[in-house]
Amino acid sequence: MEDFYYEEELSHNDSYDYSYDHSVCDKEAVRSFAGVFLPVIYSLALVVGLAGNALVVAVYASRSRLRTLTDVCILNLAASDLLLLVTLPFWAADAVHGWRLGAAACKLTSFLYSANFSCGMLLLACISVDRYRAVAHRTGRGARARRQWVLVCVVLWAVAVFLGLPELVFSTVKHSHYRMYCTSVYPPSMGRPAKATLELLEVTLRFVLPFLVMVVCYCWVGRALGQAPGVRKEKKWRALRVLLAVVAVFLLTQLPYNVVKLCRALDIIYMLVTNCEVSKRLDRAMQVTESLALTHACINPLLYAFIGSSFKGHVLKTAKRLGQQFGRHPGPENGEPAVEIALNTCNQNQSQSESDEPDTSTFSI
Repeated sequence: MEDFYYEEELSHNDSYDYSYDHSVCDKEAVRSFAGVFLPVIYSLALVVGLAGNALVVAVYASRSRLRTLTDVCILNLAASDLLLLVTLPFWAADAVHGWRLGAAACKLTSFLYSANFSCGMLLLACISVDRYRAVAHRTGRGARARRQWVLVCVVLWAVAVFLGLPELVFSTVKHSHYRMYCTSVYPPSMGRPAKATLELLEVTLRFVLPFLVMVVCYCWVGRALGQAPGVRKEKKWRALRVLLAVVAVFLLTQLPYNVVKLCRALDIIYMLVTNCEVSKRLDRAMQVTESLALTHACINPLLYAFIGSSFKGHVLKTAKRLGQQFGRHPGPENGEPAVEIALNTCNQNQSQSESDEPDTSTFSI
């Protein structure tokens, strides 16, 4: 998680008390708030997120072949979100009862949380780049392209693991107020700039870089969509609303959390917080905004999979097969075709020899 404890000074963690102006800042109210707020939010996120992401993994894993890099990224995104979500019960229990599973479990849980949080953000950026390529260029097909997709995902996971290494190295169990807490303990040899650098690196790679990539790529895609001939205006607007929703949800869920993290990094360097009440408000802000950021793992299936025509089509085919096995024959599908974000400008001329299934993008409505 995002808690810190420095052996060379009093705690910067909302679970501990520390001094301002030669007086102890009592944070019992902050701990009580966390003990009620976090378990409720984490439980809701766990139930909703597990259902949505598990369905995505089940559907994509059952396919004989993933057809685009976006498909591969969505599958990896759902897997990453699942690994992130399964750590939430441990953090909920930590908020209520303290950490009772030992240092090894503390390190592993902290590492899984940090690495998968980072991986999810990087995969979102990769999806936006692939959607841009689908409009601007011919997207690759065949075994060579699939090897490239695997390489891209391996690189993204490697970067995420790198970002999670500090949690694996520095996370440990500390005793305070008659309870044990899983938190990051940095040695005195690490100066304030080094600690702040870790915070700023996370803000940059988890938020700033993915957000800039998404804005640039989706602006280009939106422009191409608006200029596309042969597509009705209402369909264009529906597709543009999907683009706007993707960017807006990312901004609304991630911006508050990263602003608080930036404030924490500046406080580490310049010791800006010198008042107990301000420190308490910052601690509560971290708890609330981090919980808000976690809700993105629940929204991802809706934004990146459920609105896709290929995903919905595969679910319908699966349901049809199950219905036939049980002697039920669902009626024909109704509704107008989805709007493909590739606008069929690149892929319609490609050979369909590899498969009889149409080459649809998962980013369609």
